[in-house]
Amino acid sequence: MADFLGMMKQAAQLQSKMQAMQEELGNVEVEGISGGGLVAVRMSAKMEVKGVKIDPSLMKPEEQEILEDLLVTAHNDARRKAELAVQEKMQTLTGGLGLPPGLGLT
Repeated sequence: MADFLGMMKQAAQLQSKMQAMQEELGNVEVEGISGGGLVAVRMSAKMEVKGVKIDPSLMKPEEQEILEDLLVTAHNDARRKAELAVQEKMQTLTGGLGLPPGLGLT
């Protein structure tokens, strides 16, 4: 019975740490870049887009399709970086132990 109570206490501590980490992830920002720096997307580790930068040279009507593709690429780059930031935080929090599937933080 003591082992069970110890496990419950550890689970409550982990839950508290995960809530704190959720809040912290809102403050972690990454930047995805495409087109050699012509387009950049800034987002939080919670996958919320915070800003977009577009080089003025891309603001030509005939370049619209290229700009749209670069935005998608920059967003995907930022998302990958945000996912890596989440994984790093999780490893720190859990001491490298994996969590069961379905316990996503984003």
